[in-house]
Amino acid sequence: MSTPVPPRRSGRALAVWAVAVVAYVAAVLGRSSLAATGVTAAERFDVSSGVLSLLAVVQLAVYAALQIPAGVLVDRVGPRKVIAGGAVLVAVGQVVLALAAPFWLAVAGRMLVGAGDAVTFVSVLRLIPSWFPARRVPLLNQLAGILGQLGQVISAVPLAALVLGTGWTPAYLAAGGTAVLVAVLVVAVVRDGPAGAAAPAGDGAERSSTGVDSPAVQGGLGAALREPGVKLAFWCHLAAPFPGNVFGLLWGFPFLTGGEGLAGGTARGLLVLYVAAGIAIGPLVGTLAGRFPAQRVRLIVVCTLAQAASWLVVLAWPGPAPLVLLALHVVVLGGGGPASLVAFDIARAAVPPQRIGRASGIVNVGGFVSTVAVVLVVGVVLDLQGAGTPDTYTLDAFRAAMLVQVPVWLVALLGIARSVRRVRAQSAAEGNRGARFSRRAV
Repeated sequence: MSTPVPPRRSGRALAVWAVAVVAYVAAVLGRSSLAATGVTAAERFDVSSGVLSLLAVVQLAVYAALQIPAGVLVDRVGPRKVIAGGAVLVAVGQVVLALAAPFWLAVAGRMLVGAGDAVTFVSVLRLIPSWFPARRVPLLNQLAGILGQLGQVISAVPLAALVLGTGWTPAYLAAGGTAVLVAVLVVAVVRDGPAGAAAPAGDGAERSSTGVDSPAVQGGLGAALREPGVKLAFWCHLAAPFPGNVFGLLWGFPFLTGGEGLAGGTARGLLVLYVAAGIAIGPLVGTLAGRFPAQRVRLIVVCTLAQAASWLVVLAWPGPAPLVLLALHVVVLGGGGPASLVAFDIARAAVPPQRIGRASGIVNVGGFVSTVAVVLVVGVVLDLQGAGTPDTYTLDAFRAAMLVQVPVWLVALLGIARSVRRVRAQSAAEGNRGARFSRRAV
């Protein structure tokens, strides 16, 4: 099989990548829009905080449920159509939310936003290898993930200000209109690959088996699920991001204020440091993964073990931990997200180009499962200790609750170790002739 040579640093390739990233920013804006306007939403729909949380839960459930179907879809119809369609779904969802009077209609709008969000990132990951050399893909994946989080900034500042200044309906209609413009931009600029170019291939250390007799080519979703390299990537993605996600999405601020006794301003500063650390570490991790592809799994395992060690030191500290230790802790947690993106590179190298979307969808489920499980169980453990509300939080209660991460780490690391053995066995059985992985890959 001939090795394709995608354009290198061409203006067209960068333009395609940039527009795809803008679409991901729009998806993240839709995902996070309620985070900054929740109080207004509760007043508009006249519901309690508990009922209002249904909007977030339903959206996340739709996102998770559609990950694998989204991967199948992008493999079949191409990333350009799926990214544009995702932007349209986000737009319709935002418009429905803008005009909704009954609460059930707002729920329907959030489900549409979740569907559009679900198909976007896996499509961006599917698009990048078609336009750039394999060694640059890890870095561009990292930058796409980092820049996409600008959607959170937009929802927290301009959108929130627009809601306060002009009202709920005009603000969310503007958000929907923005998503429509993004869809038009995607249709105009993005293409699935360079004209006349072959499909992307894996890198030198990890080669896809794409012969006509390959099960991965003959099969579809089932073949991707059975692929040892995809299973390895799934466990890597399950292991790396959840400690930071649990901290950044929900339990970090209560832990720092109600457990460690920090002032609210100091705790918010540490959360900002957590985000900044992820932004700074992402390009470094992407560069290392691209330059040393044979060390990708080790890179993820090191980041996972570093997070585990950091949490255990903080939890074992006698009394509240020093501020310097907590700052170091959030920096270490900030590396989990970038490490999890390396898992997509492992999956990409394990399957032929026609199955990258399916593989990415499977992998993306891993981090979602571990994050949601730990977020829920931490809350349950706090409740069981009688520390379920801010006025009852204690450091000892949080210590017990945060230890629920330990079994998840153990399960994930065992899954990685088992998958590594299977990948090596597969590589040895194929004699490294057209193998999906070389022995150096793990």
